[in-house]
Parts: sequence; structure tokens; C-alpha cells
Amino acid sequence: LKDSRFQLVNFSDNELRVSLSNVSLSDEGRYVCQLYTDPPQEAYADITVLVPPGSPIIESREDLVSEGNETELTCTAIGSKPAASIRWMKGEEELTGETTVEEMYDRMFTVTSRVRFSVTKEDDGVPVDCIIDHPAVKDLLAQRYLEVLYKPEVKIVVTYPEGLTREGDNLDLTCIAEGKPHPHQINWLRVDEDVPPHAVVTGSDLYIENLNKSYNGTYRCVASNAVGEAYDDYILYVYDAPTTSPTPTTNPVNTQDSRAGEGAPQKIDHAVIGGVVAVVMFAILCALIVLGRYFARHKG
Repeated sequence: LKDSRFQLVNFSDNELRVSLSNVSLSDEGRYVCQLYTDPPQEAYADITVLVPPGSPIIESREDLVSEGNETELTCTAIGSKPAASIRWMKGEEELTGETTVEEMYDRMFTVTSRVRFSVTKEDDGVPVDCIIDHPAVKDLLAQRYLEVLYKPEVKIVVTYPEGLTREGDNLDLTCIAEGKPHPHQINWLRVDEDVPPHAVVTGSDLYIENLNKSYNGTYRCVASNAVGEAYDDYILYVYDAPTTSPTPTTNPVNTQDSRAGEGAPQKIDHAVIGGVVAVVMFAILCALIVLGRYFARHKG
């Protein structure tokens, strides 16, 4: 071997070992080891040269995609031997792509894979990985994070009062709206009616003082951005104002006092009186019956 890249590693009676450095595609083929014996002997070794692909290139059809729409990503692995395989992962979910293989010069290959899927707001910020499988390389991938636009999510929070809303109370509502892009407009309205004239709207807050029952109704916070709009409702029901009873200055009649004796008013037991009267009347009736029989017997 006249190529300086070949180096003799071991030479003995039973082994001849050589090494080849800086391997290229042109080194692929069959190598022959000849033994000059009588008769001569030969051994063969077929060398296959593997060429790893270059760094994969991942591209997206659009940088931003709105929720509910479909997006498409393309991943390309250039110049490998043999052809590489491409897998897709969206977070922990494996996706199925459409793969095309193009043969280049010297039995080199370029592999392209496309994947399409619809996105939701939960996909915002989720990584999509293009993973290259090839016998000459490990852990080769390209990654792209999804940018998903979605309409606002709206929630009304009661800042005051904490309990029931009663006549004379004040009401303070806060509208919390999140979206991508951030909502550029937040409006308060009263469904089917006008907002009370003295209600104060400050940004995302609605404040109504001195409530009365004419303010009952459904109050709606509407938030919008470039993707769309959404709303949340709060149903206001104003209860009567709490009533307070005057404190009595004397003990009411028939109210049990915790004091025993000592001038505490005694409760009359009408059931006992009624029982005594019944016994007396029964005794009188019996006496009349006995006297009636007595006089009747002596008269006869």
C-alpha cells in the first residue's frame, strides 16, 4: 500500500494489521490480504464508508399561527450515506411526517420531511423536534418553538364585597383578561340594559356605589385582541339591607330568666289548674249520682 494514510499496526507470524486514517468515500470497496505461500492464499474485507448528514435545518411555513389553524414544518438532512431517517416530536407527542429521499452524487442522499398539524393555545411555547437517525451519528436534532396566537381568556373577580350584595353597599369588579397578543381593549356593559349612570369604569375595573335593586342584572366584561374576543358575565342581585332590632329595656313576659327565685317572675302552669278543676267536677258529679239513688230508694 503506497497511501501514506495506511499505517502498519502489527506484523507477526500469524497477523498483519494496518490502519487507515482520514477515511473518505473513495476508500470504500474491497480490500485483499495476500499470503505468499505455496499455494498463495487470499482474504477479503469489504469496507463501507458511512457519511453522517450535516446539521438538520428546520423551517416553518409561518412564524406565528393562530389557534385552530394548521401549521407546516419542514426538516432537511443533507448529504448522508446511507439516507437518514427523520422523526418528529411535539413535546411528548410523536408526529407522523411525509418523507422524500433525493439521491445525490457518489451515492449520497438528502432527506426532507414535512409535518402538518392544527394548533391550540396550549401549544404556545411547546418545542417541536426534528430528530435524525443515522448509524454514523447520535443525538442529532433541530428544534423550533411554536408561537401560537389565541383570543383572550376572561374572568371577572369580585373585589368588594366579600359576601352578599345588599342595598347601600358598594360593588367593585375586576376583569382579568389574558391572551396572545395581550388584549388591547376591555369593555364593560350591562346585558339588555344601560350601565348605571354613576358607575365608574377605570381600565379593567367596574365600580358602582350605593347599590339598589334597580341595578340588578348581568354585567359583562368583553376583551378583544387581533385573534378575536371573549367575555365573562357577573349576575348582580341586590338583597335587602340588614335590619336591626332595638334592645328591650325590660324582660319580656314568659321569658325564662337564668336567676332562680329572688324575685324572678314565676310561670303559671295552666295544665295543672285544669286538672284540679276536672277532678273537682268529677267528684261533684259522683256525689249527685249517689244522692239521687238514695232519695229514690227512700221515696219508694
